Amino acid sequence: MDLQLSGKRALVTGSSSGIGAAIARELADEGVSVVVHGRDRARAEAVAAEVAAKGVQSAVALGSVTTDSDADAIAQTALEAMGGIDILVNSAGGVVTSGNPDWMDVSSNDWLESFNLNVVSLIRFAKVLAPGMIERSWGRVINISSVGGKQLSGRLLEYGSAKGAADHVTSNLSRTLAPHGVTVNAIAPGTVLTPQAERWIMTVKEQNGWTGDFAECERRYTTEWVQQPVPRLGRAEEIAAAAAFLASPRSDFTTGAVIRVDGGVLRAT
Repeated sequence: MDLQLSGKRALVTGSSSGIGAAIARELADEGVSVVVHGRDRARAEAVAAEVAAKGVQSAVALGSVTTDSDADAIAQTALEAMGGIDILVNSAGGVVTSGNPDWMDVSSNDWLESFNLNVVSLIRFAKVLAPGMIERSWGRVINISSVGGKQLSGRLLEYGSAKGAADHVTSNLSRTLAPHGVTVNAIAPGTVLTPQAERWIMTVKEQNGWTGDFAECERRYTTEWVQQPVPRLGRAEEIAAAAAFLASPRSDFTTGAVIRVDGGVLRAT
């Protein structure tokens, strides 16, 4: 299916690795010029080189999404490099604590950092880039959320609460921008295979005395521990495929949605 994306221009935050990098590559495959963002120049430039190798324009923007000044500089770099941005993918985000602490051990500052990273950053970029989309009567804002925004786990309250707030931002911003031809949607991934996730599964393997290769342990982890219908972790490319559709004119009638790509782990409510 032709996604009709050729010639569009995108900024993908947090795209020097992981899901963001997969989205940058997927959009490039569809003919989109991409500004790759990260904090590590070497990693960002490596992804930008992959993007350019697909025959589209690429650029690199460096900095943190957690300050107004850095976010504005990132957005301005993207605008200057591409002459405008049609698609904003807010992929930068994540957990600010380590070791999965009990909620009583999470500081007020951790809560503030989590909301700054996972919620306020979305608004920072939308405020700079949405006006150009409104002027052109077309644009896309895609926020990478998490099933943690709806899943009640008793842990990572600061992360789940921030992602829930991000979903609320997505819904409300969609109503504001829809009359101008700009859609705003979110993707809520489940657990995606990363080096960190792989290490965690191997830890669970040791704790439970499981045998077999990684694929077998992945199956047992998802079916026994997580009770997920699809017996494996997600792949970054699967999140990227959903993002490419939401970025395309094919999704004109979809806005305000939080699309779960989670292997069915979150039960319908």
